[in-house]
Amino acid sequence: MKALHKLIESIKPHFEEGGKLSKFWVVFDSLETFTFTPGHVTKSGSHIRDGIDLKRTMFTVIVALIPALLFGTWNIGDQYFASIGQDADLLEKMFVGAIKVIPLIVVSYGVGLGIEFYFAAKRGHGINEGFLVSGMLIPLIMPMDVPLWMVAVAVAFAVIIGKEVFGGTGMNIVNVALTSRAFLFFAYPKQMSGEIWIHDVASSKGADLLVDGHTGATALGHLAGTVGKVIDTPAVQGVMGLFTDGGMFSLHNCIIGNIPGSIGETSVIAILIGAVVLIATGIGSLRIMVSFLVGGLFMGFLFNLMGMNAFMTLAPLHQIVIGGFMFGMVFMATDPVTAASTNTGKIIYGFLGGFLSIMIRVFNPAYPEGVMMAILFMNVMAPMIDHYVLQANINRRQKRLQNI
Repeated sequence: MKALHKLIESIKPHFEEGGKLSKFWVVFDSLETFTFTPGHVTKSGSHIRDGIDLKRTMFTVIVALIPALLFGTWNIGDQYFASIGQDADLLEKMFVGAIKVIPLIVVSYGVGLGIEFYFAAKRGHGINEGFLVSGMLIPLIMPMDVPLWMVAVAVAFAVIIGKEVFGGTGMNIVNVALTSRAFLFFAYPKQMSGEIWIHDVASSKGADLLVDGHTGATALGHLAGTVGKVIDTPAVQGVMGLFTDGGMFSLHNCIIGNIPGSIGETSVIAILIGAVVLIATGIGSLRIMVSFLVGGLFMGFLFNLMGMNAFMTLAPLHQIVIGGFMFGMVFMATDPVTAASTNTGKIIYGFLGGFLSIMIRVFNPAYPEGVMMAILFMNVMAPMIDHYVLQANINRRQKRLQNI
């Protein structure tokens, strides 16, 4: 590490003011501060210094995302080989998955960081580190068959309209990754409708395995099709049979994650490993996660009591392990910039987010994945929640003063 530090220090003068490469100072500064904690000296006032700065925080979140990323990559390969009736080993499945996942990540970071570099240079300040996480989240919440140009357009929209117009990292009012998905959902609904394309790709076994792909509905895609239909019809019963023991979307399969779905959202186990990392490091809010979970279970329980359609009869636990509920709970709802900040506010924010997620997906089959809409709505409501929580605290203190 000392050798690397010396190398960085030796080339640093070329990027400083007056150096030959001063125009690229933004790029150098981002790489330097990503490698080592900035050595800036506090010149006025009293401040607490910590080795965990924003870049280190963002990197920890990326580490927490690795289990979901690896499982999602494997699952793409597994779904592909299952669709053609061929056996394959771990490496072959990872290879097939990587063919789809890596380009999505490259496009996401390439477009997003390119825009970040431009705005940083224009404003004359360092790179905002927030996109380190957003750039990884965006591919993980996308269907694996989404065209790369759509991802590029969605990333550009999310970074420019969702963040930079508000002032950059720390100033955005809605989650950047969910903004990109919302843009695609409304601009290109066919590609985001819950249908998964089992892509065609040649494996290492030879080109003879190259076959045409086919579409298949996700768990929520199947359930959305039952809304408005009589529960006892054979078609509806056939769909609900997929969610019983032994079915494609059984509780066991949904927890393991070997089902069709967006890249990082299928495996509850992988997501919970990430949750443990975030909670243990103090980066993710346990209050938001628990209250979000309780809100989802409570709404699922209420639907079970109503039982007006087949979707409502699905067990509350089963409701929260399908779709993006768990992924949204751990990695989206806990975004410190767009979530509520007060302790009480976090509980209210999380509970309503989980409650609305299940309500939207069941009541409106046009939005089979209610988590996206629910979290974006709660992002907008978070400042108001914090305001009323703070106001309630102020009122209580004023009453105590009056009684003294």
